[in-house]
Parts: sequence; structure tokens; C-alpha cells
Amino acid sequence: MSAPGEQAQAPTFFAVPGDLHSRTGGYEYARQLLAAMPATGLELNLVQLPSGFPQPTPADLRATEQALAALPDAAVVLVDGLAYGTFPAGLIARLPQTLIPLVHHPLALETGPTAAEQERLAAAEREALERAPAVLVTSVPTAAVLATDYAVPPGRITVAVPGTHAAQRAGGSGDSVLSLLAVGTLTPRKGYRVLIDALAQLSELPWRLRIVGDTDRSVAEFDALTAAVARAGLADRIKFAGLLEPAALEAAFQASDLFVMPSLYEGFGMALTEAMARGLPIVSTTGGAAGHTVPDGAGSKVPPADVGALAAALRTMLTDPAARRAAAAASWTAGQNLARWTDTAAIVAGVLRAPNKGRTP
Repeated sequence: MSAPGEQAQAPTFFAVPGDLHSRTGGYEYARQLLAAMPATGLELNLVQLPSGFPQPTPADLRATEQALAALPDAAVVLVDGLAYGTFPAGLIARLPQTLIPLVHHPLALETGPTAAEQERLAAAEREALERAPAVLVTSVPTAAVLATDYAVPPGRITVAVPGTHAAQRAGGSGDSVLSLLAVGTLTPRKGYRVLIDALAQLSELPWRLRIVGDTDRSVAEFDALTAAVARAGLADRIKFAGLLEPAALEAAFQASDLFVMPSLYEGFGMALTEAMARGLPIVSTTGGAAGHTVPDGAGSKVPPADVGALAAALRTMLTDPAARRAAAAASWTAGQNLARWTDTAAIVAGVLRAPNKGRTP
């Protein structure tokens, strides 16, 4: 109940497309945010949207509008950017609720769409963001992209980086054949083709790689990666583990000697902070926010899509135990100072309580 003279808190909701239990960073963010929000004193209720986003059908958009229109007129609705970026201007204008997008990365920066499709996505998201009184993003680089390329006033943007949970320090494989780990859905944006090509240049070194991630999200990409591994003669050294249950994923982190993220672009790179929370040395690209997420000293950072640079960084980490130990120590230290999900929830709650704070008349 509000104190005398205070305005009552508007009801708050979180609209998420598709299956909340999907194993991607964006859905993990949603799950953790929903779990942590009660500690802020704000009740955030889930609204399930159709799964067709970010390529919604007319039926998807009609169902979405109906679901949101059924909420109280005064509601403040956090909308996952996977859906919000495709909302037509008319849909947003017709809804009396206050819609706040949560942008992990601009939809047009997903690798795979044609240039024409990227332009269409960028134009649609730019128009949708123009109507948002506030915008939540998961990294400082994404905030910069929205300000410079999407004309979002910086005063409307709030950064709420993903949190992490405290974890045990990784013990490593204890093997002379070093165990490399990569975690992320098998889509073109994750850069696994570049990683395979880089490792093909290091076949004389003792290593093995496990890639953990959904192999069904893009069957064409999985088939292409499997073929690339076979062509490189690395089928006995590179294994696709698919999705792992939390306990099995934790075991994979604990038994690894080096974490690798070859992404072409990342809106944040939650797997990187999971690696840091366990003190794993890291080889990562600087694609999108990845270079910002990994602190200097915690590993090597190379330009995205640069096979030679990635191979060189991996060679150093594979052949120089002292470099690995130093990077692991820096990673562990940085991991102890990462945001927790309660921190993330507090930032998001602040925006939902005052969504018009950053809007100028």
C-alpha cells in the first residue's frame, strides 16, 4: 500500500516471446530477472507472447496486441527486445500501457539476414524505439549503438548488465591434452566456423574442444559446422555436446582449461562472465560487447572473423602455461566483482518505477 501522498505503483509485467525455458542468454536473463525481482519489492508478472519473433506473422502481431491490451491500462510492461523491435508503430500507439524495451542487441546485427532484411529490421526497430519512454540494455556498447545508430537519446537508456551467481573455481582437466570449452547456440553470429578454421591450424598441439549449445536452432548451421569439422579432420577432437542440464554444464566448466568465445557480435556475452566466475582463462573476440565484458589480463582478445589472430591467441594459451595461469588469476579476480542478479533486478525495478524519468517533452 502506498503511503499518504504517494502515487500507487503501476502494475508491472514482463512480455517474453516463445518458451521462457529456452537455453539462450536472453532467456536466461529473463528467468533470472523474474526470480530476483521479488527482492526489490516489485511484482513482475510474466506475459507469454507468440514464438514467431523476430519474424512475426500477422497472426503473431494480432495475438500480441490482444495479450497486451488485456493488461491494465496503467500497466508498465517490460518487453523483450526480440519482440519489441518488430512492433509496428500503430500497435504501440494503440496500446495505453507503457512499454519499455529490453534490448540485448539490435535485431539487425544478428548474423544471417540479407542486407535488405537487416535494413528492414533496423528501420523497424528504430521507429519502435523512438516511441519508448525508456530503454533498458544489457551492456554499455549496446547503449552506445542505440544512441549513435538508432537515435535513442542517451538519457532514456539505462544499462542493466546480466548478473552472475557465485561459483567454485574451475579445477581444470588435469590432462596433458588441454580441454577447451565454448558455450552458445549454434548460429552464424557465434563464429564457430572461424574457431574451427583457427583450430585446424593448431592440429599439432594437444587440445580438444567441446561446444555446448542448441544444435536445433539453426539446423543448416549445425550441418555446416559438422561438415567443416570433418573437412578439417578434427571430428575426434571437436565435439558438439548440444544442450546440457545445469549440473552437466557446471561439470563442463569445472573440467575445462580454457574458455573460447569466437562470436562475430555479442550484446553482452553472458557465457564470458560465467567463465570469469569460475576463473577460466579466456580467448575471445572483441565483437560487440564481448571485448568490454572481458577485462584486460583475463585472456586474449582478437578482432571478430580473424582466423589468423584467433589461431595465434589460442596457440599462445595452449603452449604457455604461465600465460594461462596469469589469465586465470585475472579472470578469477574479475569474477569476484561481477554484478549479481539482485543488482540487475534493482536497476530494472528503478526504471519500471519511473519509466518517464528520461523523456524530455
